[in-house]
Amino acid sequence: MTKCEQFDVVIIGAGISGAIMAQQLGAQQKKVLILEAGTGTDGRFFNNNDKKGYESYMDTFFTAMAKIPNAPFPNNPNAPQPLVTDTRNMSDGKPITNNGYFVQMGPNPFASTYTRSEGGTTLHWLGTCLRMLPEDFKLKTHFGHGLDWPISYDELQPWYEVAETMIGVSANARDQNYQQIDNPAVHIPFREGYDYPMEKIPQSFLDNYMNQGLQGMSVTIDYHHYPIKVVSTPQGRNGMPRGDYRPVGAVGNQNLGQRCAGNSNCVPICPIQAKYNALKTLAQAKTTGFVEVRNQCVVSDMALDEYTHEVKTVIYKQYTDTQTTDYEVKTVSGRIVVLAAHAVENAKILLAAGIANSSDQVGRNLMDHPTMLTWGLMPTDIGAFRGPGSTSGIPSLRGGEFRRKQAAFRIEIGNWGWSWPAGAPISTVPDLIDNKNLYGAELKRAISSVYPRMFRLGFLVEQLPDPNNRVTIDERYKDQLGNYRPVIHYQVTDYTRAGMAQAKQVSDELFAYLGVEAYTQYKQSDPGYVTYQGEGYSYNGAGHLVGTHIMGFNAQTSVVDKHQRSWDHPNLYLVGCGNMPTISTSNPTLTMAALTYWAADNVLKALEQT
Repeated sequence: MTKCEQFDVVIIGAGISGAIMAQQLGAQQKKVLILEAGTGTDGRFFNNNDKKGYESYMDTFFTAMAKIPNAPFPNNPNAPQPLVTDTRNMSDGKPITNNGYFVQMGPNPFASTYTRSEGGTTLHWLGTCLRMLPEDFKLKTHFGHGLDWPISYDELQPWYEVAETMIGVSANARDQNYQQIDNPAVHIPFREGYDYPMEKIPQSFLDNYMNQGLQGMSVTIDYHHYPIKVVSTPQGRNGMPRGDYRPVGAVGNQNLGQRCAGNSNCVPICPIQAKYNALKTLAQAKTTGFVEVRNQCVVSDMALDEYTHEVKTVIYKQYTDTQTTDYEVKTVSGRIVVLAAHAVENAKILLAAGIANSSDQVGRNLMDHPTMLTWGLMPTDIGAFRGPGSTSGIPSLRGGEFRRKQAAFRIEIGNWGWSWPAGAPISTVPDLIDNKNLYGAELKRAISSVYPRMFRLGFLVEQLPDPNNRVTIDERYKDQLGNYRPVIHYQVTDYTRAGMAQAKQVSDELFAYLGVEAYTQYKQSDPGYVTYQGEGYSYNGAGHLVGTHIMGFNAQTSVVDKHQRSWDHPNLYLVGCGNMPTISTSNPTLTMAALTYWAADNVLKALEQT
């Protein structure tokens, strides 16, 4: 081993949480080292001065048959990552050990993915930036199950504002506030006079069509009536700035990536970099002169001081390149250590080191949004396959008294037709040619009469924290560098399945109201097929990995305190979605960013005291 280097703060992971933490600490002249498992190539190619490199990623995506979230990015066997295409049906009840990075123990497959690279999963996210509801922070208090957070919406609200400014969220606060009259449970409070840094992204033709078509509609659950409203979605992509706000442009070239142009491949990669990614914040961190990013460094262990129980050293393997397994073991030390590697990777590192787990909660309470899709044909052309993936949703059922019995859900309105449920048009047009023998004018008529009417809804269904849904490690399952692969134990419980059944009923009512011809089919061969009260439903992964090192009120039931510090080790902080005790119905990135700004403030205060 090489001599142990000393830093004020060592951060593990260069995704959005690590980037925020580094930027905040670097701005205060703290000496910071980020250890990143990825190669750093993505960061260089996202720099628009390297036009050829970025366009090579675009070309890789455009020519890929499976346009999955990680499609543009090269595989790195020294920092492997899960892929959507790895997911398999577990109907035989046997573990899946040889298909992809995850070892799937079931009984249901965990279908979500993430990216191990500079920038993290923001390299391929959609950009949805929803705040949580006030009631989401007190599920146990309000509904008798789940967990309460040790912080409230009011405490987090100022950090939401900071995060929305950093990401550059485009939205109108008045749109988000409609719920106060119709359904107080899903009302999102804002500070008086506050608005988002940029105007909302224009809603699509489909959004406006649905807004008109659903006027006056409501659904009834347990004798409560919930008015259905179409609401624009806050998004982390550049719109029209308000006041003197100036959006962050493309990395390395602030004259590019200024405004969303409505391209239809936000997931995984924006052609003009109008969408936020954490490389933009990481670039700001580097300009402070106090932040170093060290790539190809996979953290494998941590050592403690036997007297203070502080993290004394971070041990990592720095590999030579992705084509070999050659590496050198090195160590570094920080006055404070911050784990920001991702909910799954953070848990894996802690379990491998055998630390921070006096509560036996490390790895537990893994959550996602099992996403149920419904699809059909509108009675008229609604402009499918145009614009960002989603520009509006129906948040009417994100909260309410029904959560005592079943999961809440948010409805996403998809602009890209049947691309998700059926692979259209890539996998469906060949069927018209090869199987139905259509060509020429007849083929054009078939496409023009059907494809512009394709319509899809996505129901992001809540999960409750369950200690049996967890990440573990096993000596039998390691990657080529000898690091542990995550072993996933996962089940969709009846609470969530009841929410899926309710979501399907709501979808049927929406389709009938709009005159949609339904084509939804759930098959037993689907990897995410589950049943509830005799009916079958299929779920997909949302990529919203939450839990595994939850915050809480005491060291017996949680991994970190409200300040995001480990209960067990005074100089160890954890950041990321793993700290969240519940997932509720909002995409978690904005809340994670707000929590990380809060954590960075606490780290700075801790450094002042040492």
